[in-house]
Amino acid sequence: MTYLLLAAVALAGLVWLGRRGRRNGGDFRTLAAVLGLALWAGAAAAGLRGAWLLAVPLGLAGSWLAVAARRRKGPAAVQPGMDEGEARATLGVGADAGPEDIQAAYLKQMMSAHPDRGGTTGLAARLNAARDRLLGKG
Repeated sequence: MTYLLLAAVALAGLVWLGRRGRRNGGDFRTLAAVLGLALWAGAAAAGLRGAWLLAVPLGLAGSWLAVAARRRKGPAAVQPGMDEGEARATLGVGADAGPEDIQAAYLKQMMSAHPDRGGTTGLAARLNAARDRLLGKG
């Protein structure tokens, strides 16, 4: 029972730290991986003692945290069905723009929108999708 109580406290702490880290721009993936390993170790210890009713939930919780630590969220700003008008508006090109004009507008906007230059991944992905739509790649 003590192990289950410790696991519940550790899981509650991870959830609290994860939410706190997301608000501050942090990342909880490392914490989830460490706690997942700790839960697996607790499950192994409980299994060796014959406490299978405790070992199974600890192992499942550790597995869930390991999966949560590996999961990444992609940019949500890209719509799979971006139409041509929306793509032209995103890049700021007219209907008569050729491939060179489209590429030049894309490069100009990507210089400030790229995540390595202080932009966001969502806007960069949206620019990529617009360029691909107009150049026939997507």
